Amino acid sequence: MSNPFDVKAFLKNLTTAPGVYQMFDVTGKILYVGKAKNLKNRVSSYFHKAEGLTPKTQALVKRIANIEITVAPSEAEALVLEQNLIKAQRPPYNILMRDDKSYPYIFLSDTDEYPRIGVHRGAKKRKGKYYGPFPNASAVRESLSFLQKTFRVRQCEDSVFKNRTRPCLQYQIGRCTGPCVEAISKRNYREDVRHTQLFLEGRSELLHNELVQSMERASHNLAFEEAALHRDQITALRSVQAQNTVDAGQGSADIVACSTEAGQVCMHVLFVRDGRMLGSKSYFLHNKLDESHGELIAEFLPQLYLGGRKMDVPTEVVISHRIEETGVLAQVIGDVCGHKVIINHSVRTHRARWVAMAIEAATQNLRNRLGQQQHTLARFESLQQALNLPEVPSWIECFDISHSSGEAAKASCVVFNREGAVKSRYRIFNIEGITAGDDYAAMEQALTRRYSRLQKEGADLPDLLLIDGGKGQLSKAREVMIELGITSMVLFGVAKGTTRKPGFETLIAQDNTEQVLSSDNPALHLIQQIRDEAHRFAITGHKAARDKKRSRSTLEDIPKVGPKRRRDMLKHFGGLQEITKASVADLAKVEGISRNLAEEIYAHLH
Repeated sequence: MSNPFDVKAFLKNLTTAPGVYQMFDVTGKILYVGKAKNLKNRVSSYFHKAEGLTPKTQALVKRIANIEITVAPSEAEALVLEQNLIKAQRPPYNILMRDDKSYPYIFLSDTDEYPRIGVHRGAKKRKGKYYGPFPNASAVRESLSFLQKTFRVRQCEDSVFKNRTRPCLQYQIGRCTGPCVEAISKRNYREDVRHTQLFLEGRSELLHNELVQSMERASHNLAFEEAALHRDQITALRSVQAQNTVDAGQGSADIVACSTEAGQVCMHVLFVRDGRMLGSKSYFLHNKLDESHGELIAEFLPQLYLGGRKMDVPTEVVISHRIEETGVLAQVIGDVCGHKVIINHSVRTHRARWVAMAIEAATQNLRNRLGQQQHTLARFESLQQALNLPEVPSWIECFDISHSSGEAAKASCVVFNREGAVKSRYRIFNIEGITAGDDYAAMEQALTRRYSRLQKEGADLPDLLLIDGGKGQLSKAREVMIELGITSMVLFGVAKGTTRKPGFETLIAQDNTEQVLSSDNPALHLIQQIRDEAHRFAITGHKAARDKKRSRSTLEDIPKVGPKRRRDMLKHFGGLQEITKASVADLAKVEGISRNLAEEIYAHLH
């Protein structure tokens, strides 16, 4: 179909000011969002230099049916607007980071009489000191575990600390000094807190020297137990220094390295604070337009630092590949974080070693991920052969039902593609209006709701549908597909074998023929993985609904009975059990409850 977009007319009137451009297809769906210092030059490059574009970019251009322009006062403001639009619209041709939670910190309540340390996320409202950011919770746990074993500062919540009458288990196993029962003097505890601060601030050499002096002083005074304690602290400190110190000197920076292969990207970020590596994190993205390493980093950095994540930005960001116009990007990031930020590419000495470490990590992590995807693809190919499918499936869905004797029934739908689980497409269905425990009706309701909606939205349908169950569940699924007029999907039931043990599953085809795969068949392993994931997801949804229901009073479900009437009934009868036993006449004696309402309450409870 010819492109309805009049390129010449659009470019003729396009401004040369900085701003943001949004590309749309013929259905009005967003394709790509970009920013430009000169809108006319940037947008024109998509149409006047087709021979210089990558095949993927040419494919994007062919889909463009409309372009919307937003002029910005400056390139910096265009950059901020671009990130806001990417975050809100998530265009398919932009590189997109998953919207993670804020980064964790270690919090020290140094204003308390006996300060505590612990993990912290979110706004820094409480008075105290925050150390980080750490790339993930496991990095925080490792640091807290080391500090707990080495300096034994308390990590218990204040509510627990204030109500202790005897030391807890952490004191018994030597991981706390027992400040809750004053088993340590305030002076000595403050010294442990100060040592903890020195470690978290990266002042390891000063801390080491102080511990050596304390050990020698204790030994001279014949306090050998104290000397042994300091000796163990020195040993632990040296051990963690050997693991985490990336340079003998001091320095704080984020090191961002890029590696690409097979259309996929790994951005690896090292978090270095005061010469100590707090940890690292890999972000896996799709290179939709075959962009260069520098272009990918230029798109990644705004999402990392301007995407709304709560994180402290160091004064220096070191990148593995050169990008254009670092000044504007550094200015915008600096304005957001409140201090000057420098983006460096050409670095030497220890920073060059940091970059080399990050590049190696990005390359290895990307290859490992691609290897896992190849393994999954091999399983999909085995599945095609085992089930005699016309082609390798690209999209598989599996349904399962979970309930407790009919209570809080839930149906799960999990989605897998050739790269593995696609959790963003998982769905959970509340099953209502059926006989309790009727799994067939529950399956019918879930399948009908799922695929009737996909049909109305004009969305693609899966190649293969797996039903966790036997011939009965599969028959019901077949009826739903016939009713909806869906013939493109292949259906299989996954029934447990006679022993109900993994490896003995029976696969039931649409014509009710049965097949048992060998226990070492990769296709069976894939089916088991998908079926188990559907089972897990269904149970998770069911338990959440069941627990919520059981923590809810029966009285809350009665129409026309609000909080005040519930409170009056409980006061009058003394409890729910007595309300249940009450007659209509007894219920009508409660203030505010008429005879008619009493009859309705009685009918609901019985």
